[in-house]
Parts: sequence; structure tokens; C-alpha cells
Amino acid sequence: MSTLLLTRSDVSRNLQALTLLADMREAFRADALARTVAPQRTRVPLHTEGTAMVLFPGSLPGVPAYSVKVSARFPAANPPLQGVLQLHDLATGELLAVMDAAQLTVVRTGVVGALGTDVLARPDASRVALLGASNRAVLQLKSLRLVRSLSQAFVYDTDSARAVALARRMYQELSLPVQAVSSVAEAVEEADIVVTTGEGGPASLTAELVRPGMHITALGTDELERVQLAPELLARATFVCDHRGLALSGGAVVSPGLTEASIHAELGEIIAGLKPGRTSPEQLTVFCPVGLPFQDLAAAWHVYQAAVGDEDVRRVDFHA
Repeated sequence: MSTLLLTRSDVSRNLQALTLLADMREAFRADALARTVAPQRTRVPLHTEGTAMVLFPGSLPGVPAYSVKVSARFPAANPPLQGVLQLHDLATGELLAVMDAAQLTVVRTGVVGALGTDVLARPDASRVALLGASNRAVLQLKSLRLVRSLSQAFVYDTDSARAVALARRMYQELSLPVQAVSSVAEAVEEADIVVTTGEGGPASLTAELVRPGMHITALGTDELERVQLAPELLARATFVCDHRGLALSGGAVVSPGLTEASIHAELGEIIAGLKPGRTSPEQLTVFCPVGLPFQDLAAAWHVYQAAVGDEDVRRVDFHA
């Protein structure tokens, strides 16, 4: 059999964010109702400038494949994330596809963040604060447009020029008023939704800066040095993660020393109706995903199904 080899452009061409959002919602529901295997997520330092990580096996009820992702992060590189994902036939182990993991991961992360916001934010939430002006912020804002009618966005970054550049780009691409601001406090002052991207330094969002009724989606919390939420904020919020065990062992919960009792629910449990989500307009909600193998599988299977009919995708027979 032939194996599909998907470059970054191949992945982008065969990935539709709106359809992936629906696929990801179903993936969270299915995982909560019947988690088939325990996810393994291992990150190790390569040296002072980079880390490597393996996520496996991506497995979901009803998907006849599993995934293994190997990636590395080098903050000073462009792009900082590199890696590949292998998609295997669940029955035989045959290699169905090898695809670029960097683009897949950033889009998957944007979709998961938007899904968490859709489930937990107030229905009328329309003003967004972005803390960090990276490509992750770009994908998050674009993904949020799939679930919310946004009225305004504010962006803060320690590099003010980068914040200004993102504001201009997002206004041009989305026709959305986006304002670059000079502090975290200014960014969140009028926001209903706050997205921390993991680039603002530890505990940059304090309890004093948030208001009742806000929703916070915190990305990058799987790397403790990038956690941006103060312990006091997490203690008073309704805290939702994507996996209890991994959140406790390597996510935002372990950094401020909170316990399993502090975790209200996994997002999939809320989507599946096993736990309540937001119960009042005044509730402060926080979603901290660490990123799971089943999320990689949902995105990879979405791409693979489209790429099978893409004549521009290269194929190779590893058994030849």
C-alpha cells in the first residue's frame, strides 16, 4: 500500500477549520464517554534552547486509525515548532500517512481553544483580549470567529511592535477592530474573553484584573515556565481542562500547587452532558488545555480523508 506524504502546504490545503471544529467537538464527546487508551505525553529537554515531545497513541472510538506525533520546540527558530505525525491503520498498523505536525498542531490548538470558549463563555461575549501576539494568537482569533460574533479585540505583547503588527494584520484580514495596548490591565479592562498564548511571562494575569462573568482560555500551560495565570485567579474560577491527570502532572494546575479537587471538569465531560458548564452569567470560567493525542488524531484523520482524493499529494511505498 502507498503512504501519503503531506507537507505543510498539503496539510493546510486539506484542512477546513469549520469542519474540524465540528469533528473536534465530537472527538471530545467520544473521548469523555469511552476513553479507549491512556494518553502518553512526554517532553524532554534537548539542551537549553529546545525541547522534544512525543504524544501517543491518538485513539478515538469510531476512527479506524491511531496517531503518533513527534515534535520539537525551539523558541528562537522560525517557526519555533517542528515535527511530524504518523497516522496508522488501527487494525493492521500500516502507515497511512506522514504529515507535517507544526501546521496541524497550531490549527488544532486554535480550534480546541475556540471550542472551549464556545462551551464556557457567556453567549453574549464578544470582546477579546489576546495576551501574546504570536502566530498562536492569529489562529486563536480566526478560530474564535467561527464560534462568536466578535465586536472588538485588544492585543498586548511585551514586544509592542509585534502587537501593533498583529492588530493591523487582523484588521485587514478579518475587518475586526483590533487595538494594540500597552499593558495586560488595558487589554483585559473591557474584555469578555481573555486568551493567554503562553508568551507573556509567569502569572501575568492576576486575580485583580479579572471581572465576574469573564472567560479565560489559557494556552501553553503545558510548559510551566509559560503559565500566565496567578494561583489566586485559578482558585476562584471554575477550572476546566482537557485531561485531569496530565493537567495535574504538567499543566497549569501543578504550577500554583492546586489539587484535583480544584478541577471542575474535563471539557469533554461538559460537551457529553456528564458535568455542567457555565451555570450563571457572573461565573468566572477558565479552560486550560494541555493538548492530547486524540486531538491530534481528530485533526489528522480530518486531513487524511480529504488528502486521499488530492492528486497533488505525494505517495510512497515503504515496502518497495
